[in-house]
This record gives sequence, structure tokens and C-alpha cells, in this order.
Amino acid sequence: QLSDQQNMNESPLSWFRGVYLPPALHPLNKTLVKGGKWKDVDSAQEKRRSFLHDFCKKYNSRKKLRTHLVHLVSRIYVEDRHKVLYCEVPKAGCSNWKRVLMVLNGLATSARNISHDDVHYGKHLRKLDSYDLKGIYTRLNTYTKTIFVRDPMERLVSAFRDKFEHPNSYYHPVFGKAIIKKYRHNANEEALKTGSGVKFKEFIQYLLDSHRPVGMDIHWEQVSKLCYPCLINYDFIGKFETLEEDANYFLQLVGAPAELKFPKFKDRHSSDERTSAEVVRQYLKELSEEERQLTYDFYYLDYLMFNYTSP
Repeated sequence: QLSDQQNMNESPLSWFRGVYLPPALHPLNKTLVKGGKWKDVDSAQEKRRSFLHDFCKKYNSRKKLRTHLVHLVSRIYVEDRHKVLYCEVPKAGCSNWKRVLMVLNGLATSARNISHDDVHYGKHLRKLDSYDLKGIYTRLNTYTKTIFVRDPMERLVSAFRDKFEHPNSYYHPVFGKAIIKKYRHNANEEALKTGSGVKFKEFIQYLLDSHRPVGMDIHWEQVSKLCYPCLINYDFIGKFETLEEDANYFLQLVGAPAELKFPKFKDRHSSDERTSAEVVRQYLKELSEEERQLTYDFYYLDYLMFNYTSP
């Protein structure tokens, strides 16, 4: 443990470098939980927490992770009233989570009335990297930190469907054009001009290419690189597969108003079938056996950390 004085003297860019992992696992404060209906959710939660902690201990026993504090916390949203830190994992309920944080923060009375654009482009919520070093350090050590994850292959297919199978003024011209140009032989002029119509196989070729024509994107980046679960000690690990009950239990833990429940609605493309294991199977059929294996390898750490079964 660094003394507070040492912490203040170090620059945010050097703090957290070369830390031995993982941090200690603290018991969850359950004093605000009312009623006995949360027993199973709580039991699942404790298993996830200890599983991740044991994994990090084993995986990082002889390894130092070198990273910058500011980068480390750049995906974490802050809700000061209820002392919550939420690390955003796209395609794992993040839009509705941001709505909930806005309600907790007093920025809205109901999650249902907040539009998609307001959630993602409204700049209503602060991220942890916008605070000074002391602010970051204090919140990391005293707030309840949560992360919500999803089966990696489901999350990947969900991201592809959302960004490439619907009109999109950013992903088609930026990612679509570059993907079609590099991976589609004899692409026609229309496809090269608009970047629309990317096939799943082409998207996977881009994902697995060490010389990608465009960079990575948070919608398909590994959770291990978005939220650093072996370096930041998340108090609560929710899963998309049990999203509602996990989220509502978490709201109890942090003392949220009794009437606030996690929204059930699908944020966009509400008429589309949800990306399920069966939907994923259909997409994976388009890939060769080698491509499927390499895609799994790409998300290998996420599968291990959060105890997901390999597909």
C-alpha cells in the first residue's frame, strides 16, 4: 500500500504501474438488502467473485501488469450520490445501465423516458478518468464497483448485427469501407463507396488480422482490456444472462430508491430477435473451423475470467 502522500506525489500516468495482482477480495456490504428473496442471486455472486479472484491470482502470480491509471479507468462511469462505479461493457446491457445511473444521479425521474442519443451522446455522466488523482484513488477504494459481462461470442455477434446489419452513419463508412476493401475480392463500386453489407466472415477476418486496416472498437474489444478485472477489484460481477435479477439485487446493495427497477426494454432494433446461442450458431456456420477456433482464442481470457463455457 502506498501512503497517501506518495500517491499524491506520483503522476496519474505512473500510478498503478507494475502493481502485483490481484488486489484483496473485500466482503460485499449487504446491510441495505431487504427481504430474503435474493439468496440465490447472492450465492451466484459470491461464486463469481471468488472464481475471478482465484483466476487472477493464478494467472497473474508471476506477472506485473504495466498500464496507466488514466487508461485503466477510462471506461468507468461514476455515480456519486450512491457511490457507484460502473465499467461499461457494450452489448451487455450498458445503455440501460447508463439510464439507471442517470436516474440514481437525479438527472432523470424514469429510465424509460431517456432516449438512446441522450444516453450515449448527452455527456450527462462523468467518467472516472475526468477526476484528479486523489478523486480517482478515493473512489476506487470507497465506491461499490460493478461490471456486467456477456458470453463473448454472443456479445460479438450482437455487435456485428447492430453495427453492420442496420444503417449506420459511422460504422459503415469507417469500418465497413475498410473491411470490404481489404477482404472482399472483386468488390463492386457501390460497396466500396458506402461500406454497407459487410459479411460476418469479412468482419471476423478483420478482427483476427494483426494488420487491421482500422483499429479496434469498444463494441468488440475484450472485457479484459476494457475493464481490467484483474487489476480493479470489482465488488459485483453481473451477467447479461441473468441481467435483471443481478441488476435489481445490485440496486438493493447500493440503497437505490425502492421504485427504481432495471429497465426491461431493448434499447434499439426492438423488433429484431435477441442474439441467443441459436442465433450465434447460425453466424458461426459461415466461418471455417480454423476461424471459429481463432475467434474463441481471441476472447480466451474473457471466457476464462467469467467462467463461460467454450462454444
